[in-house]
Amino acid sequence: MLFAAGHVKNDIPSVLNTYQAQHPGLRIDYGRDLDIDLNLLRVAGQRIEEAEAVSSRRVKRAETLLVVVGRGTSDPDANSNIAKVARMLWEGMGFGWAEAAFSGVADPRVDAALERAARLGFRRIVVFPYFLFTGVLVKRIYAQTDDVAARFPAIEFVKAGYLRDHARVIDTFVERVDEFAAGEPKMNCQLCKYRTQIIGYEDSAGAPQQGHHHHVRGGGDHHHGDREHQHDHHEDHH
Repeated sequence: MLFAAGHVKNDIPSVLNTYQAQHPGLRIDYGRDLDIDLNLLRVAGQRIEEAEAVSSRRVKRAETLLVVVGRGTSDPDANSNIAKVARMLWEGMGFGWAEAAFSGVADPRVDAALERAARLGFRRIVVFPYFLFTGVLVKRIYAQTDDVAARFPAIEFVKAGYLRDHARVIDTFVERVDEFAAGEPKMNCQLCKYRTQIIGYEDSAGAPQQGHHHHVRGGGDHHHGDREHQHDHHEDHH
């Protein structure tokens, strides 16, 4: 997983704890998420540069707005990581502005973010999906970009590639595995809504650890309609 949201903090530990209880002689080590990592930031920068390089237009970075798109979750801590990635790429690469958007659950959604970005007066908008893999969601992000671009022909919309199997991405996976030998891999849970009463999510602090999908071993009831379940079940498991 890229970031620690509900699956990493709740669903996977629920499955592992249940399985551990059923097999007391078995040791299970649980690694941390990839998180905001220098390797991944460098790959992100390279994907953006690759997309800029294929354009026939000469547009300065100062005249370019960057939109970083994340998956979106009901965990504000995980969502804030996309904003941080956007800010670090913005400052590090010299863009004129940057926005964070999400493919689902969290706002702003991609189409709304692009509509707003198109009205800010920039000559170019670069859309970068901060995703590991392709699939329905990345294809949808690109399709929404094309839709907005058709309505704003004076602006160049550039679609950057996602992270994929870049060598630095693989290195980050290897580092997470190596952490088991070096010590305890610990997530940054300072702003975890399950441990801290985050504004707007006070009731989530101290919630019982249980998987929310019906196919999760040992999972709890599947409550449709609450914030934990407002994602596209038919799409985000591929």
